[in-house]
Amino acid sequence: MNLSGENPATASNAAVPWGMAFLDLDGFQVDRELIAAFPAKTLFETGALPLDKSGDRVRVAVSDPHNFAALDELTAFSGFLLEPVVADPNLIRQLLRQTLGVGGGMVSGASEQLLSQSQGDPLQQVLDSTENAAIVRFTRELLRDACQQGASDIHLEPDEERLSLRFRIDGVLRLQQVPPEIHSHREAIISRFKILSKLNIAEKRLPQDGGFQFEIAGREIDARTSVIPMKHGEGIVLRILDRGRVDYSLSNLGFPQELRAQWERLIRRTAGLVLVTGPTGSGKTTTLYGSIASLRSPELKIITIEDPIEYTLSGINQVQVQPNVGLTFAAGLRSLLRHDPDVILIGEIRDKETAVNAIQAALTGHMVFSTLHTNDAATAVTRLVDMGIEPFLVSATLSGVLAQRLVRKLCTHCRKPVRVDQLDLPSDFPRSNAEILYEAQGCRQCHGIGYLGQVGIFELMELDHQIRKMALQGDSPYDIQAYAATRGMLSMRQSGWQNVIQGRTSIEEVLRTTAWDMQ
Repeated sequence: MNLSGENPATASNAAVPWGMAFLDLDGFQVDRELIAAFPAKTLFETGALPLDKSGDRVRVAVSDPHNFAALDELTAFSGFLLEPVVADPNLIRQLLRQTLGVGGGMVSGASEQLLSQSQGDPLQQVLDSTENAAIVRFTRELLRDACQQGASDIHLEPDEERLSLRFRIDGVLRLQQVPPEIHSHREAIISRFKILSKLNIAEKRLPQDGGFQFEIAGREIDARTSVIPMKHGEGIVLRILDRGRVDYSLSNLGFPQELRAQWERLIRRTAGLVLVTGPTGSGKTTTLYGSIASLRSPELKIITIEDPIEYTLSGINQVQVQPNVGLTFAAGLRSLLRHDPDVILIGEIRDKETAVNAIQAALTGHMVFSTLHTNDAATAVTRLVDMGIEPFLVSATLSGVLAQRLVRKLCTHCRKPVRVDQLDLPSDFPRSNAEILYEAQGCRQCHGIGYLGQVGIFELMELDHQIRKMALQGDSPYDIQAYAATRGMLSMRQSGWQNVIQGRTSIEEVLRTTAWDMQ
């Protein structure tokens, strides 16, 4: 029975191991006042979610109704008579996290212990608080939740009285709830991550970078840490690098079949410079790793120089940049050439010296891959010239440029079909035979967002004789792109529209990602 009469949780006749009806919590609205009557720590530990109340009876969703000790503890604490029903443990945990915050079960009952440390030397207070079991458990739970949600980055940002926690999931930041007790201990939480990352806990005036490893569900995961001083304390960003979730095969990068064939022909040349462009988080590293992984063979020596080495690739020699000892991209590249490589990957071309060395390596018979920060493929040509590279060298060595972005994929479990004639289509949306497009909706699989995962949209410009001539003449990127379009090059926006027509993403997502591209 549904005692509240308002929430859409419904009982199912589907059999469960305990012979009880299964309760569907999809779309359930939690009663925050009712949950406050129970100990958060026990709710999280036992996977119990109070649903609704009638008199002195409370219906509670549980994953294990035979855990009588937990039910007795909840009864004793709240004073209510409990009526257990079975529900999906993942949905129970998701609703608890949304209501009580990330790590809500880790800090319950710890407030007095933490607050008792508010006196004395500030640095000693941080050290004491950081070693407190509640803070340690909270940071561990935060990392676990971020990995479960598929976050690529964790953002901890202090305000005057609060700590903002956001996860970047599928390229978009999402605000996460945290328990109220956490806000007054934001300094201790930041310090805990600094200790894990082997950073100077006493230094709060300068940015610091570090990293650490942790284990989730038997997998080793790397975290890259960046700390910067802000007005109300130190802000921290943790980049999560989960090797177990990365697949570098080109078939899983989202390349259309024709584009992939063109790209594979390009990267299998014996010499030249190939660039992948796009902003941070656009999948450049994944594309380059997938490309050199496909080239890997006993006949080729492949060396990379990176900052940092995000993932280890077997059979490939990888070098970590260390500017503090003079090992920069440019210095490292000069040394790499003495190791007789066939293929070189430079993590990023950031300055003229690195660009000159990359060009020289391509001129002397090496295949060179690197990344550059430009909006589109054509701009990469003029960007190299702006960095001080002679136009004739760019024309002679640059083989091709792949510009890319990542758009969120529509959740296939809940995407909503819409007739094309009911939509207000952008002016550049191509005419096609498609009668149905799809929009985001939201369900339990995608946590109500409507999107699940990402797919690439691409723009590949392969330099021919005319483009080389235009580069030599110093033509604008607009002229170069216009010519490349006449040769069949699709812009990223056009690539996005193809994904919309195929039902992979939405019009809104392409507009969000390619607002600068109106070609």
